[in-house]
Amino acid sequence: MHIRFKKLLLIALSGSLLPLALRAQEPPPSKPALNEATKPATKEAAKAEAKAEPAKALTDPIDRIKDEGLNRSQLMATLSYLTDVIGPRLTGSPNLKRASEWTCQTLTKWGLANTHLEAWGPFGKGWTLKRFSAQVIEPQCIPLIAFPKAWSPPTDGALAAQVVYFDAKSEADFAKFKGKVKGAIVLTGPPREVSAGFEPLANRRTDKELLDLADAGEPSPSRFGMGGQPGDPNPSQNPNQGGPRDRAPGSGPASAQPSSPRNRFGPELQAQMELARKKSKFLADEGAALLVDCSAQGDGGTLFVAGASVPGAAFPMPGQAPSARGVSAWDKDAPKIPPQIVVAKEHYNRLVRMIEQGEKLKMVVDIAAQFHDDDLMAYNTIAEIPGSDLKDEVVMLGGHLDSWHSGTGATDNAAGVSVAMEAVRILKALDLKPRRTIRIGLWSGEEQGLFGSRAYVAQHFGKASDPMAAMTSTPEASSEKKESSNGRPASPDPTPEYAKFSAYFNLDNGTGKIRGVYMQGNEAVRPIFRKWLQPFREMGASTLTLDNTGGTDHQSFDGVGLPGFQFIQDEIHYRTRTHHSNQDLYDQIQADDLKQAAVIMASFVYNTAMRDEKLPRKPESRGSR
Repeated sequence: MHIRFKKLLLIALSGSLLPLALRAQEPPPSKPALNEATKPATKEAAKAEAKAEPAKALTDPIDRIKDEGLNRSQLMATLSYLTDVIGPRLTGSPNLKRASEWTCQTLTKWGLANTHLEAWGPFGKGWTLKRFSAQVIEPQCIPLIAFPKAWSPPTDGALAAQVVYFDAKSEADFAKFKGKVKGAIVLTGPPREVSAGFEPLANRRTDKELLDLADAGEPSPSRFGMGGQPGDPNPSQNPNQGGPRDRAPGSGPASAQPSSPRNRFGPELQAQMELARKKSKFLADEGAALLVDCSAQGDGGTLFVAGASVPGAAFPMPGQAPSARGVSAWDKDAPKIPPQIVVAKEHYNRLVRMIEQGEKLKMVVDIAAQFHDDDLMAYNTIAEIPGSDLKDEVVMLGGHLDSWHSGTGATDNAAGVSVAMEAVRILKALDLKPRRTIRIGLWSGEEQGLFGSRAYVAQHFGKASDPMAAMTSTPEASSEKKESSNGRPASPDPTPEYAKFSAYFNLDNGTGKIRGVYMQGNEAVRPIFRKWLQPFREMGASTLTLDNTGGTDHQSFDGVGLPGFQFIQDEIHYRTRTHHSNQDLYDQIQADDLKQAAVIMASFVYNTAMRDEKLPRKPESRGSR
């Protein structure tokens, strides 16, 4: 009887507990169910009820900036017009002039004031590619993935010639090619290894990488506060090695890179550059019809290409005076040079292997290119949102509008330009009233040596700098008076504008979201920037580093003692796929990342414009004369 009672009790309890157990596993309702008394009778009644409870209006300026930039962005439309419609924007080209005029018109349409183009220079000749093809025609047809270098002269129609592999490893090897390259298409260097690519092409900064940046100590003293080269998003990474899939050593100027920025111009590199200079001069003197380089990085159809070189021209070294700059292919009076192209690794390597196995190759290359020398000046786009009680003081933001020519300059740097334009659009659309004047600068000539922003700094702030010094973290050659980029003497004494300047913010490391700020050794801005980043922690932006970064237009400001900052960005595939490549296209852009960047840039600029004081500067010995 006792056992039976227990069984009956257990059965009864299990019957009552089972529904409770099942209900415990059900997700909680998202909101209380409406009973018949509270449920709207119709859809119209539901809409009326929703209208009766409007969303609370945003009053905080930073919240408003977020809302406008994330929910009503025009950034991608701006970027599409610059890349898809206008296309590549080589310095001095008609396309860049069109882009400068279009950005000026667009900023005027958005309500900015004092929009204009500021000339600098003379820069030199422009260049436009009209037609191009390259293929092997003997002993079989091999269409090639290739691209001419910018400012390469055209071929006289389709050039058909035998292919010679110039595998000289030292100057002593030149002798065996004497008299054998005249009229030939010459492969100028060895093949390059293509790895299997087990590491991803695209990456975001890891927590450890961000922590390492945050823990970085005070950088070593440098006038220009930098450790990288133009377009180098990570000073510790060799910018010309591309990325994790491009580690193979090579020879020649494209791969002649040291292992560390600290010995970037060490004896080994200088020796390699000198050999490359002599090789190019030998081939030109011997009458080579066309020079073919292997792409220094990239694979799978991606190639990287920049400007043509003048054979035999010396590369200016750190510490040399500006007058020591070697002649460039864009110079008005540049000497005649052979046409020059770059071929994708896999195709170039095959040609070398075929020749090494005894095959006689014949190629046809057709380059139709036009030089433009009707206007040797270049231009920066400038526009403003006027300030109020502190309108004589200035906060600046910007990026470079020029690009290389094999892609459409999407990540380098229509991304930064579009973010800066979107930032000022947001501020103007919200009718925020900055105390200081906010000025946007869209620079040209960045890819050739930060020329546009340097010229602007020299003209407005009275301090000029040597472009090689700006790119190599070394002091300029000493002299009492130097020539500015617009040909006028630049005084070593600052202008009145110098004292009225607060800060410059730049974006130029691709399409990745902002993760923080390089403080360029300026410890005094840390508590200020920490507070300004607080609203964006949930967006992934919280890192501040004393470390320097280089290769962008903020250097032109930082290099003369003015606060100039570059934002830390996620890498994505900037080095490995898009930086100066034929894949630098609109479709490589991460839209949400750039929207995040635009609201952060707008917020930093607004906060800088509203402070009672200008942003603190580094001590005089850490960046100015």
